[in-house]
Amino acid sequence: MLLPSLPYLTEKRIRDFIETALREDLGEGDFSTLSVAPHKRICRARLLVKDSGVLAGVALAERIFHFLDSTLDCKFLIPDGACVNPGDVAFEVTGNFQTILSAERLVLNCMQRMSGIATRTATLKKLLEGTKAQLLDTRKTTPNFRLAEKWAVHIGGGMNHRYCLDDMIMLKDNHVDIAGGISAAVQAAAQYRQIHNLPLRIEVETRNLREVREALSTGVVDVIMLDNMTVEMMREAVAIVGHACETEASGGITEGNIRAVAETGVTYISVGALTHSFQSLDMSLKVF
Repeated sequence: MLLPSLPYLTEKRIRDFIETALREDLGEGDFSTLSVAPHKRICRARLLVKDSGVLAGVALAERIFHFLDSTLDCKFLIPDGACVNPGDVAFEVTGNFQTILSAERLVLNCMQRMSGIATRTATLKKLLEGTKAQLLDTRKTTPNFRLAEKWAVHIGGGMNHRYCLDDMIMLKDNHVDIAGGISAAVQAAAQYRQIHNLPLRIEVETRNLREVREALSTGVVDVIMLDNMTVEMMREAVAIVGHACETEASGGITEGNIRAVAETGVTYISVGALTHSFQSLDMSLKVF
């Protein structure tokens, strides 16, 4: 199964993630399964969906199964990004019973969480229809699970912001305060970028219209973040910025106000809740 074209999504990173996660889950071995099932016992199992939402993690599940046993026969019935309902069967897998059961929990942990994130993303994305605003995730992810969570946002129709800190220069309130203000922070960042020959965009967080104007006056900012501003203030900020650079609304974005925020004309809307406040979809892996 092909991977989407995302810079952070490589076979090596996925393999490293699976290896670490299985080491955590299996320990010295799945003694429950090893104790009751003969080594060569063959079975079939299916992934049963128990909630409505957007399915995510199918491609990852395939790699988990084949990491443990390349001879497992995986028949995928519903692809990543498809809408599912209770009773749907996402895939069937046939092969060694011990291997399938050893992979079960990791497959379910990944798919349930990824599907929850994809569902939440798709819900908010739909509220932006008809506007130019793009939905972004954040780095508010679960430690060691970022790859899967960012991937799920992509499956749900959102855009990935920074995968890690070396993706761009983002000057937030602490950076601005320690540097002595917007202008000083941006100038220092631009100089650092030039000295080290880094092809990175610069984004700066602003908290009021005065800071928006100051960020704009530097002439080198690619994105101005409008942090925790009212809808009215954001609309005025977008008018001030015009086409000089892009804008990002951040902080306090909810399902109830995201449409109004989008209608201010901002380029991006970042929502940390996509990866920290979602509801996992219920699923189970059943042998039959």
